[in-house]
Amino acid sequence: MSQSIDIPKVDEFLQELAAIQQTGSKRIALLGSRHVPITHQNLIELMSYALVLSGNHLLTSGATGTNSAAIRGAMRADPNLLTVILPQSLDKQPRESREQLEQVIHLVANPVNDHLSLAEASALCNQEIISRCQQLICFAFHDSTTLLKTCSDAEDQRKLVTLFYFD
Repeated sequence: MSQSIDIPKVDEFLQELAAIQQTGSKRIALLGSRHVPITHQNLIELMSYALVLSGNHLLTSGATGTNSAAIRGAMRADPNLLTVILPQSLDKQPRESREQLEQVIHLVANPVNDHLSLAEASALCNQEIISRCQQLICFAFHDSTTLLKTCSDAEDQRKLVTLFYFD
């Protein structure tokens, strides 16, 4: 009787060890679902606040829920260490997000994606975000197709990925 054992590769361990030992600031992407209870949003806000307060540069998108909480925390810590990349133009963002987004110093809009569906534009936006980061922290559900694909793509690009599930 033979069983397959899924053992992480040595280079994955070395990558994680290097990330743990790195004392300087990092470019950290924080992405997640729009559908997040307020208690979880408070924890995400606190995490982003602490990450930025420690000198890390935070990247996120402009959606409600996880991303909005990340923006709130980063803005409280140091607005200069936050970059928000939108999947489409600012006008295409939900009304409840626009006021917060207008306060962001480093805001990157993508009006060239206005003709795409939000799902398509979000997938492209997430790709841009992970191309700019060293580490991805993601909050998702097991059926969050776009976010799970983003995590997989980040791992393929040798990024350190931390994935939290809400369910």
